[in-house]
Amino acid sequence: MSIVAIVGRPNVGKSTLFNRLIQRREAIVDAVSGVTRDRHYGKSDWNGKEFSLIDTGGYVVGSDDVFEAEIDKQVELAIDEADAIIFMVDVTSGITGMDEDVTKLLRKSAKPVFLVVNKVDSASRTDDAIEFYSLGFEKYYTMSSISGSGTGELLDDLVKMLPDNEEEDRNELPRFAVVGRPNAGKSSFINALIGKDRYIVTDIAGTTRDSIDTYYNRFGFEFNLVDTAGIRKKSKVKEDLEFYSVMRSVRAIEHSDVVILVLDATRGFDGQVQNIFWLAQKNNKGVVILVNKWDLVEKDHKSVKEYEIRIRQQCEPFTDVPIVFVSVLTKQRIFKAIETAVEVFKNRSKRIKTSELNDTMLSIIEAYQPPAIKGKYVKIKYCTQLPTYYPSFAFFANLPQYVKEPYKRFLENKLREKFNFHGVPITVYIRKK
Repeated sequence: MSIVAIVGRPNVGKSTLFNRLIQRREAIVDAVSGVTRDRHYGKSDWNGKEFSLIDTGGYVVGSDDVFEAEIDKQVELAIDEADAIIFMVDVTSGITGMDEDVTKLLRKSAKPVFLVVNKVDSASRTDDAIEFYSLGFEKYYTMSSISGSGTGELLDDLVKMLPDNEEEDRNELPRFAVVGRPNAGKSSFINALIGKDRYIVTDIAGTTRDSIDTYYNRFGFEFNLVDTAGIRKKSKVKEDLEFYSVMRSVRAIEHSDVVILVLDATRGFDGQVQNIFWLAQKNNKGVVILVNKWDLVEKDHKSVKEYEIRIRQQCEPFTDVPIVFVSVLTKQRIFKAIETAVEVFKNRSKRIKTSELNDTMLSIIEAYQPPAIKGKYVKIKYCTQLPTYYPSFAFFANLPQYVKEPYKRFLENKLREKFNFHGVPITVYIRKK
């Protein structure tokens, strides 16, 4: 899926546009808070084409005299990762020195840039926007991100420029993305896997920028292992590294089948790790959690079980996830981790026969029917698995509007219990029969 970054100096309306686009389409995956102090990742779609949206707003903190260098870093990161860039300026303040600096950086890139002049909410301000032609872009778009006027023309042109990537080519090998915080052990994990025994055949440039797909064959199963870790450090500034890792993780997750989430046992399942976990879950990817550096904390913890319980509590309600305790340094259980990822991939690809599904689920539903609401009884008569690349099921009812979230969760839990979807998000739809 394509990534679109919104860049520009502070206070021009980037976050307002971001919030409008992800809420208006009602296609938000998640608002990832963590390393940035503002929401910055979501999904939007226009004319049937979905894309991911990155908001670099709210990340830069400080007074005006330190903004310039920080903005430069943000634009460089966005240029590296995005397929297209929305460059936002403010008509009320005209062209500033920082706008010109951002322009210089964008001119060096081959990425499509859409210059958006924001806060244009009157005819006089439309005339004022003419000034921005001097930045040297072929075209600019006038807009009011608060009211939404002008967004349609921008989005029409934007989606035309985005590459066609409906769904990954399913003839390709499965892709397992290794993601997590910087320094959690992602690169070491991959190196340990492909090191001595040299299962590697070739390095292929993948669909993710600056990620490497390594062909891997073990347990009689072929797949591509995607390393998102430490390929190049953009800055020694901690926040920049964190932000960069999130951007790479976004792309790697969206182009993967299974996400291997590596966390540092000494740091735990902290905020950023949780953000990456939910990103994978909301994108309907299989998930395996690897607790690395377990050798450093094993003696200090009462049990693996206690640590695992804490992680599952933080994963709620998606707790049916394999957790493997590993030490990349000593190669402890690293092949168990891959074996588990293969099992999760098979679970994600599983197809249940309609007859078997109905025989199993309808008897459960008969015994535990949806609660009546306003004296009206819900009857579910039929169910089927939908033809998606991840497990999703439709249950057909006479009054679908009365089936609430707790009962859908009940159906999901029964599907997991009866058909083993360990490590895989499930989507349950209730439809009119």
